[in-house]
Amino acid sequence: MTQIEAWYMDESTEDQRLPHRLEPNKPVSLEDLQKIGVFYWKLNADIYENDPELQRLREERGYSYMDIITIHPDKLPNYEDKLKMFYEEHLHLDDEIRYILEGRAYFDVRDKNDGWIRIAMTKGDLITLPAGIYHRFTLDETNYTKAMRLFVGEPVWKAYNRPADDFEIRQKYVKTLKCS
Repeated sequence: MTQIEAWYMDESTEDQRLPHRLEPNKPVSLEDLQKIGVFYWKLNADIYENDPELQRLREERGYSYMDIITIHPDKLPNYEDKLKMFYEEHLHLDDEIRYILEGRAYFDVRDKNDGWIRIAMTKGDLITLPAGIYHRFTLDETNYTKAMRLFVGEPVWKAYNRPADDFEIRQKYVKTLKCS
């Protein structure tokens, strides 16, 4: 299985689409991501429509709804505004599940100490972010990704920008961090 690449981010306010690695680089392992509730699978995106492994995951985890979004200036209306919105630090009341079918993107998540970890997503990467984790999303400099969005039940598109520490789901998430 190919490992996902993740690292701690620098404090630069340059273009969000740049890698923003610390110097020297401080990588983050898949095990460290799992400790904050982030899980990862590498699948064959070329066969996503009939992939038995994806189907098994969907059945096991109850991902009954899916759609596909293409994020590119020519494909997504109000592209720049949407990208800014996706990059606002926020949380959701449900897990966020994304599967990259084409292109590249970044998910940034907060660690236990509120530091930013950048997760590089490429074709075939499927990731789950737990409900209550502060995170944000952006593309890289290619400005293109095609992703499958998966949900348990009907999709809920509501994001709650930080601060949202009073939300029950946030408090539950923070409690799980203290136990790990």
